[in-house]
Amino acid sequence: MPHILMVTDLSLRKGYNLLIHKLNFTLSSGEAIGLTGENGVGKTTLMRTLAGFQTPDSGAICATENDVQIESEIWWSEHVHFLGHQDALSPARTVSQELEFQAAYLGGDLGKVAPLNLKPLLDLETRYLSAGQKRRLSCARLLMAPRLLWLLDEPMAPLDSAHRALVAELMQNHLEEGGMIIAAVHDALPFATTGLRLERPAREVAGV
Repeated sequence: MPHILMVTDLSLRKGYNLLIHKLNFTLSSGEAIGLTGENGVGKTTLMRTLAGFQTPDSGAICATENDVQIESEIWWSEHVHFLGHQDALSPARTVSQELEFQAAYLGGDLGKVAPLNLKPLLDLETRYLSAGQKRRLSCARLLMAPRLLWLLDEPMAPLDSAHRALVAELMQNHLEEGGMIIAAVHDALPFATTGLRLERPAREVAGV
């Protein structure tokens, strides 16, 4: 069942600051976008908007399945995962408790997270994990509760080389199964993506 995400004339503000002006792109099943741009140009704001956490200043975000539009609330709640800079983990829970909480909240299957090699960490409270271990734990929700679109904000940043390769493999598997990925990155991902570079709006457009 082919899915398409269409972003049309999207403009986004942060406070009074115009970050993105009339952005257009299309993403289809099995495709990935590598989102780049200078710090502060609006990558995270765009990702949060695509996840339904922020409202565009103008423009439209539309997802379709077999050319039939999917209602926005259904799209965001059932088809999208957002993995941001903050790992969204409870510091007082053990890794085992955190996984159980996420599985209950998302309706997920803990049996699917084995590739992330979290078993040696299960008895540790998440506050004691390294940044890379926290990222792997956050990635568990991507596997336990499959959703079509993965929005990933610097997914590789805290990982060592071995776990970067592992997460890259998981991302490729997701695409091969018909998934979609938009990843904000500074370095190119180790597989084929469509590049989308954000630029600051012209001064006359931004009103400065």
